[in-house]
Amino acid sequence: MVKQFSWIGSEKHYVDEISVLKVGEEIVLGRFGGNSTEGQYKNEDACLIWRDDRQDWEFVILLDAHLSAESAELVISTIEKNESRFSDIFELPLKSLFSSLSAMVLDIFQSESFIKACETVQGETACLFAFRKDKYLWWFSIGDCLLLLHHPELERLGEYQQNHRSFYEWVGKESTFNKDVPCYSIGVKELRFGENHIVMTTDGLVECPNTSYKDPKVIYRMFQGKTSCEMGVRMLLEDIQLKNVRDSTTIVTWVIQNNKAATIPSD
Repeated sequence: MVKQFSWIGSEKHYVDEISVLKVGEEIVLGRFGGNSTEGQYKNEDACLIWRDDRQDWEFVILLDAHLSAESAELVISTIEKNESRFSDIFELPLKSLFSSLSAMVLDIFQSESFIKACETVQGETACLFAFRKDKYLWWFSIGDCLLLLHHPELERLGEYQQNHRSFYEWVGKESTFNKDVPCYSIGVKELRFGENHIVMTTDGLVECPNTSYKDPKVIYRMFQGKTSCEMGVRMLLEDIQLKNVRDSTTIVTWVIQNNKAATIPSD
């Protein structure tokens, strides 16, 4: 059974307020709308979370809009209207699933109806899609939200961040998908054997003054030794609240136990 959750910052802004909750058994969602003492008065982040315990997958979209939350709301409502199309793709064999998923997101964002709808909204949004099934993590990134992955084998080599922050990319009024060539990045990562910790975050966390969260290993240190992901997320949000962050921050995180062997070098 697919479990669903969606939220848009214009519905509840969480300015001066920290919210940490679990979506199902595994996924943790943390939200902080920023400090009103620093001039914050609205929240333009948003997220959509789908998960299916029976099929063993998670699908998460994280959005960070500006000027208004209308562009984020448009993306979420559009994806929800195409739920049956996504569900069909999620059931495909792994060999064709991820390429088909990328093609469908492109098809939706480049459709005439979506481009026309973008012309009617105020502002633009960064979009980060992530889908995990079996031992693979796929992402589709437009803009500057971050996708991080922690595993001891990757940590030893200094690898945490999976996508790159790409500026001047959005969906909405001034969409880079309205141009002759859309701008985005995609990727697929094989999870390592054992515990893989996935973190998605909007840029309020890494842009917080007087912190070192631009370094992803500092983010993961906040989770080390904690009894739960909720505790780590709460400590991160409490820290940026204390450090007088203005921008809103939304974090989605979960841990996947991969019991299948991962690729290793032949030597």
